Amino acid sequence: MTPKPALSVPGIAYGGDYNPEQWPEEVWAEDMRLMREAGVTMVSVGIFAWALLEPAEGVYDFARMDRLLDLLHENGIAADLATPTAAPPTWFFRAHSESLPVDRDGRRLSYGSRQTFCPSSPAYREAALRIAGALAERYAEHPAVVMWHVHNEYGCHNPACYCEASAESFRRWLRAKYGDDLAALNDAWGTTFWSQWYYDWAEILPPRATAAGPNPTQLLDWRRFCSDELLSLYKAERDVLRAAAPAIPATTNFMVMRGADKMDYWRWAPELDVVANDHYLMYDDPEPEIDVALNGDLMRSLAGGPWFLMEHSTGALNWQHVNRAKGPGELRRNALAHVAHGADGIAYFQWRQSKAGAEQWHSAMVPHAGTDSQIWRDVVQLGADLKALAEVRGSTGTASVAIVWDWEARWALEAPAQPSAEVRFEGLVRDWYEPLWRAGVAVDFVRPGARLEGYRLVLVPSLYLVDDEGAANLTGFAQRGGTLAVGFHSGAVDANCHVRLGGYPGAFREALGIRSDEYFPLPAGETLGLSGGGTASLWSERLRLEGAEAVASYTEGPLADVPAVTRHSYGEGAAWYLATRPDPATLASLLTRIRTEAGVEPVRAAPEGVEVVRRRSPAADYLFLIDHSGDGARIAVAEDAVELLTGRPAPGSVTLAPGGIAVVREPRRG
Repeated sequence: MTPKPALSVPGIAYGGDYNPEQWPEEVWAEDMRLMREAGVTMVSVGIFAWALLEPAEGVYDFARMDRLLDLLHENGIAADLATPTAAPPTWFFRAHSESLPVDRDGRRLSYGSRQTFCPSSPAYREAALRIAGALAERYAEHPAVVMWHVHNEYGCHNPACYCEASAESFRRWLRAKYGDDLAALNDAWGTTFWSQWYYDWAEILPPRATAAGPNPTQLLDWRRFCSDELLSLYKAERDVLRAAAPAIPATTNFMVMRGADKMDYWRWAPELDVVANDHYLMYDDPEPEIDVALNGDLMRSLAGGPWFLMEHSTGALNWQHVNRAKGPGELRRNALAHVAHGADGIAYFQWRQSKAGAEQWHSAMVPHAGTDSQIWRDVVQLGADLKALAEVRGSTGTASVAIVWDWEARWALEAPAQPSAEVRFEGLVRDWYEPLWRAGVAVDFVRPGARLEGYRLVLVPSLYLVDDEGAANLTGFAQRGGTLAVGFHSGAVDANCHVRLGGYPGAFREALGIRSDEYFPLPAGETLGLSGGGTASLWSERLRLEGAEAVASYTEGPLADVPAVTRHSYGEGAAWYLATRPDPATLASLLTRIRTEAGVEPVRAAPEGVEVVRRRSPAADYLFLIDHSGDGARIAVAEDAVELLTGRPAPGSVTLAPGGIAVVREPRRG
């Protein structure tokens, strides 16, 4: 396999989206001075500049971009040059109104914002490749350009289009998937139900709005298609850029954050030279630091190592119900937590806060208030921090626990007509991740079919859909001596969303040593007592033991005395089943018992509220210590440790100030 080109910016890259077209050119010189003051090393440029770069079809104006790239290079700042294809200009839509997207109710949307195009539009693809080719031809040899930024946040606003062009593209995708065998599609989709049988490929439509619920397999294939269709656009642009400049890496920014379930990023990640992500805190999350960690671990797992944080915020956002500002020290803690979880680049949206436009209230590195502001002081401090952490680049995390994460299972679980609409994939995963995070236990995320050698414990909080190969891989892990823990409503359906008959939890029934014959989901707010203490909510089911032992049972309700948590010795290992959602303290206790049995220990002992993360290089361990409690702490470290942010030796221990951070280098031995 040919090695992927690497980003050439040294150390931990630092910067953000730079949109100088929003400002008079006399501001640019001040921007350069301030970027040097803040320690900025790379900025993303041109992301939304299509209308200025190509003011009319086939007519280019690169004068402004020429001056900008030359100015950046003169000031020692690298450019992540974008193809501006996330926001086609108005002349394009006037000429190709058929490229505007159609929603599932049949309404054609208008231009006037961003990403208002149909991903299957031939005219859009042609125009996007044309501007990408023109940029590649002009700037492939420019010394400032160190990375191609393809598009921006694919599918953020247009993950699907339901127009006729999309329908035809969907049919082509289906014919390829099912080997041009319509009988195979009918079987996979179960079209004998509700008289949905198809006699001609032309009869198949996207899952547009209908009088009743959609076919779940059709909906699942549609989600798969939509992800693949946008991926094909990325690959087409990337290939144009790669042909002109094979040594320059290409990326696009994922959106691995709460509610971002539109792409199957396991399929996308191998196509990127540098795997990148955008991450924003949600205003209603009482502990957003957990979300930062979870998303960082997921990104590191997708990348197979270090990754790049392409966007996050210095403070408030502009697109949530309430856009809260960050508290004291939060900007620094957020950014360095991303580094702790594998980021080798930290960037913001955006450099200078817009005074006009849809995102004028989105915070930036240079806020409306200018440099006489706390945000600016924090931005400068972070630049110095990242410079001090340069040697951390390239190191990665190590974990003996894997959590299974699968986008297809998520799509299938959250489709209509499930036993409970209250069951949400990401919430269940976070439930299981949180106690490990609090305990300082390192975690990787994996696909169901991933190689599991090297892990002691594999957790499956939610895997409603799983194919035969994935199920065999997970149960085989336990059979060979690992510890497997599975959450409720997992293994229920196969890759076509067909129920696995014979009792629940379907694909995992034998390995778990149980059989359930009926689900009893619980309404919101209802709880059941558990033997040994604690409560259960959200879900219950009537199961019987078929080799497993009961660890906890319900103490009330229609399933009183029925097992709720079980353990089964399976082969050389063990398989646990959680048939409900225990309260947080009970779940944490269970997971502590399970991981202790599996021989999994925390990275380093630390007081409650102190996050501990380790990155490892061949020569050293880098221990990130982040105080979220506000109480400060003293942590034991090696006698020859050095604290990198201050550059001072830390013989035997390091003291965290309240809300503070330390990054400790400990030489590896043996």
